[in-house]
Amino acid sequence: MNRIDAIRSMNRLGSKRIPFLFIIDFDMLKSHVLPIGDIDRREILYDINGFSNHTTGTKLLKKITFSKRPLSLNRYRSAFKKVISNLEMGNTYLLNLTFPTSISTNLTLKEIFENSRAKYKLYFKNKFVVFSPERFISIDGKTISSNPMKGTIDASIRNAKEVILSDKKELAEHYTIVDLIRNDLSMVANSVRVERFRYVEKIKTQNKNLLQVSSKITGTLPKNYRTKIGDIIFKLLPAGSVTGAPKNKTVKIIKEVENYTRGYYTGIFGYFDGFKLDSGVMIRFIERSKGKMVYKSGGGITALSEVKNEYQELIDKIYVPVV
Repeated sequence: MNRIDAIRSMNRLGSKRIPFLFIIDFDMLKSHVLPIGDIDRREILYDINGFSNHTTGTKLLKKITFSKRPLSLNRYRSAFKKVISNLEMGNTYLLNLTFPTSISTNLTLKEIFENSRAKYKLYFKNKFVVFSPERFISIDGKTISSNPMKGTIDASIRNAKEVILSDKKELAEHYTIVDLIRNDLSMVANSVRVERFRYVEKIKTQNKNLLQVSSKITGTLPKNYRTKIGDIIFKLLPAGSVTGAPKNKTVKIIKEVENYTRGYYTGIFGYFDGFKLDSGVMIRFIERSKGKMVYKSGGGITALSEVKNEYQELIDKIYVPVV
């Protein structure tokens, strides 16, 4: 459904406290708003921070094979230079640059969903699978929270936690995104504040462990927010952590330099159970395209970024959290 119909549907279901699942693509052109009772488990599976419609899948008995063929460093460097040029001209202060990567694996999309470890998981009609560590927003009572994630490092690096927390580029990027999300939440909530700043979590993958840096920002919604759930969600989109700042101008630059369609990648999905809401950003994303598997990944670029480091981060984020 289109944006207007999605907003109306979410507002209607929210006002009646009817539980529903929502899936929204990056460009907000294709949305799905589905009452929980109408979801066909043969086509859509979800596990949203423990709120799930599936039981544990069959244990994998095969050895996992997984390989990736990322774009060349030269091709990445060409796009990177365009981003740096826009940063130098003041058109953007932070831009999330992403690219698709062809992968090969003996896992099906459904097997990846059933066996991966992530807070926000979604399997959609054998078209794509998401195993995201990043929250978009949650609502509990009248409190709205967001946990933007910025900063990734190989956990095997000596003193990895100290290295990433002391990195000036990562710190600048994190400050920018926290400020952006704080401003976004201020459009829909009062008393917006940073509750936790730069905490570190470990993510286990099939070949290495990663550390991710996040912050928590909260605010207070009006009493009747359930009647406006659709308006609230769409007002906050696209997610700031996967676009940059300033958001509108940066999105235009993204479309110019990436030169591909993100689709559902970096969109959002979540649920409303009648009382609470939780949602994830659709990063860590694999889709089927023309009979092949494609993984989309990237990272934030600032004026302090170094091309080889950013290129390596894009590659490091190509994994499945199945161990």
